[in-house]
Amino acid sequence: MLQRTILVVLLAAIAAAGVYWWLSAPVVAAASATPSRTPDLANGEVMFNAGGCASCHAVPNQPDRLRLGGGVAIKSPFGTFHAPNISPDPNDGIGKWTEADFVNAVMYGVSPSGQHYFPSFPYTSYQHARREDVLDLFAYLKTLPAVAGKVRDHDLGFPFHIRRNVGIWKRLFMDDRPFVADGSKSPQWNRGAYLVNSFGHCAECHSPRNALGGIIGSQRFAGGPNPEGEGWVPNITQKRLGEWSVKDLAYFLKTGELPDGDSVGGSMTRVIKNTSQLPDADLAAMAEYLKSLPPAEGPPRPARKQGS
Repeated sequence: MLQRTILVVLLAAIAAAGVYWWLSAPVVAAASATPSRTPDLANGEVMFNAGGCASCHAVPNQPDRLRLGGGVAIKSPFGTFHAPNISPDPNDGIGKWTEADFVNAVMYGVSPSGQHYFPSFPYTSYQHARREDVLDLFAYLKTLPAVAGKVRDHDLGFPFHIRRNVGIWKRLFMDDRPFVADGSKSPQWNRGAYLVNSFGHCAECHSPRNALGGIIGSQRFAGGPNPEGEGWVPNITQKRLGEWSVKDLAYFLKTGELPDGDSVGGSMTRVIKNTSQLPDADLAAMAEYLKSLPPAEGPPRPARKQGS
């Protein structure tokens, strides 16, 4: 009887391990999904600025936002992530990557070696990008300076450091749906929706998250605790921005100035450095889309401590 019980337990454990291995396996694009094409470097630069690549990947404490040697520390409830080198350096950056490697990294969150990237890299938004835009971004990155130097490993505790677990997280929080234009809306609105929800990844910071780190869909764009642990990220639906005009929003994305004449602060200053480089037409499109977001009630903001 004991032997039979042990055998049943072993078989159940093997079956469970098999299911876990299958559920957590990386999913990548087929090689045929990246056909040869002539890249559009100007478009690649637009995607670079829309995606805010320099905010995380530029070497800290130096003035050149195009030196993408990485090193920015990104705090989270799960530990501290360190943004990697994505310069064209062949040893420490992405200089040896293929187009397929880059597509799999940006849209699927999978490294060239077949490991999951942690979702501090916002591929949950980038998955909605058009493949040709991702390839144009890759071509643009290859024109930037190569920067030598490896970035330190992430500082994550158990079990969050186990990359294989990210595969199950992806099944919970990635929908793998391409962006589809809304035929009832204007081309400008659709352009804004595309930029905000793909490369712009605005919801990644401006939405509250559940205990597993997934965005709470019903409160998307409704603000919440800063994922880095300091302060509060504002609600950007009409719940808070109802009095802003489309021009106010576009001007804010261009300059960082609020309608009342004040200026943005904190981590948003890094975002504005990127959006300020975008064409005015794209800023207007993003503003039109953001202005259309229906009011959404975010989580209650904690009361400020007396004297703070």
